[in-house]
Amino acid sequence: MPTPSETNKRTQPTPPIAFGGGVIRSRWKVAAPSDEEGVGLGSDAGVIALLRDLAAVCPTSTEHLTLAEHARDWWPLAMRWALQSQVPQLPVVVASPRNTEEVQRVVRICAAHDVPLTVTAGRSGVSGASIPLFGGVVLDINDLHGVVSVDHQSGVVEVMAGTFGPDLEAEVARHSLTVGHFPQSFDISTVGGWVACLGAGQFSTRYGKIDEMVVGLEVVLADGTIIRTGGAPAAAHGPDLSSLFIGSEGTLGIITRVWLRAHDLAPTRRKAAYFFPTFSAGVRAMREAIRADATPAVLRLYDAVESQRSHGGDGRNSTLIVLDDGDREIVDATLAVVERCARTHGAVDAPQERVDHWLAHRNDTSGLQALTHKGFVIDTMEVAAPWSKMDQVYGEVCAAVSAVRGARSVSAHVSHSYLDGACIYFTFVGQISSRDINDETTTEHQDLYLALWDAAQRAALHAGGNLAHHHGVGLNRGRFMREALGDAFDVLVRMKQALDPNDLLNPGKLGLPTARGEMAFPPSPNGMAR
Repeated sequence: MPTPSETNKRTQPTPPIAFGGGVIRSRWKVAAPSDEEGVGLGSDAGVIALLRDLAAVCPTSTEHLTLAEHARDWWPLAMRWALQSQVPQLPVVVASPRNTEEVQRVVRICAAHDVPLTVTAGRSGVSGASIPLFGGVVLDINDLHGVVSVDHQSGVVEVMAGTFGPDLEAEVARHSLTVGHFPQSFDISTVGGWVACLGAGQFSTRYGKIDEMVVGLEVVLADGTIIRTGGAPAAAHGPDLSSLFIGSEGTLGIITRVWLRAHDLAPTRRKAAYFFPTFSAGVRAMREAIRADATPAVLRLYDAVESQRSHGGDGRNSTLIVLDDGDREIVDATLAVVERCARTHGAVDAPQERVDHWLAHRNDTSGLQALTHKGFVIDTMEVAAPWSKMDQVYGEVCAAVSAVRGARSVSAHVSHSYLDGACIYFTFVGQISSRDINDETTTEHQDLYLALWDAAQRAALHAGGNLAHHHGVGLNRGRFMREALGDAFDVLVRMKQALDPNDLLNPGKLGLPTARGEMAFPPSPNGMAR
């Protein structure tokens, strides 16, 4: 168990926004078969027995603020609710295991009591994936922390799932290595969250998404079985079982330990920046560079709106920022190809300081909190699309969002590139009738939020984009899952039923059907849970 001094030194979760005044309460009253509070406990005696059994295994808390913090993540809609001192759904208890064996025992206790179990760590997700929809037990894995071993020769790092990004990179840097996974949430997110939500770092064009970094996993299943997957550079012994859990958002098993590929620290870094006459011209240049196997760590194209807002644009042009790490010969060749492709499509040089500005501000989320306090509706949506569909996805999403009554702005940038396509990342802002924070305006805020998301997501799917690139599905995007996956969604449903037949683990997420009770989100037309 970590000492208080060790705990204070390591990274801790960051609350998304301060609660308003008064007692923090659940916004939802989720109807469930067993009792009206939404947990599988039939009486006070059942709650007492659950708390007693959990306390015999690991530290637990029923302190109200602790429950409230573990009842939310960085989902922007829930941030609005927090201003009214509301969380989606309070859990009964937070359990904090210190090792995999304690996770196993907690899982078996929850199974014995038929109580849903939701895993949390950094709680930095933006889709509601770690919200305990039906109350029950929250499993906080922050004490599963630290780098266990480093195989420097192979470049493989063994790390516990509750380890935050800065703590991981600080430790592997002592071995002259880097994992290379730097999402915007790097400072406030954990390895387990990266894997469970299939995250992508801002340097992914060089280092890959998290699934390309995973060598193997340790997972606790819903029946308490502990398994290990992967472990080799490559294999051909049936389907890749690690992939079963990567991106499963805690619905199929609890990731407790991860083996990750690591790279030698790069000796050289170079930067470049360009202005393009149009967003489409920039996309064409990116495609040609990537198709020529020039894959700089950072290759980000901002449309005219975002370029003018933050990247030195004049309101008409688009800004491309380029950064690469590696051996000098490779970096020089990569940037030479990018420059050639950029010039072909009408680019002119932009100040390299644009890259420095991005590096300095890339993880700044203060605008989200500020706009939320001012009553604006704001969120981001990231989808992947083939190169042949990029212009169409950009155009149709922007048009669909702009047509929503109350929409004020929509913009986009291309943030992660692949041989066959890229991720396009939209930001949309809406404005309701009043900045006052009360029940009426919060309902209006939610209605506009849903309208913006419905317009944006369905336009992306219609135009040839997918459902999500790296933010995951959680609760917010669950309603689109069958639409996005078609009949293949039934395969996911059957996997859930096979691995978790009692719907113990994170029920109600990924759009999966649940017998735990009625879904509180999205609300039905009459505003009630459904």
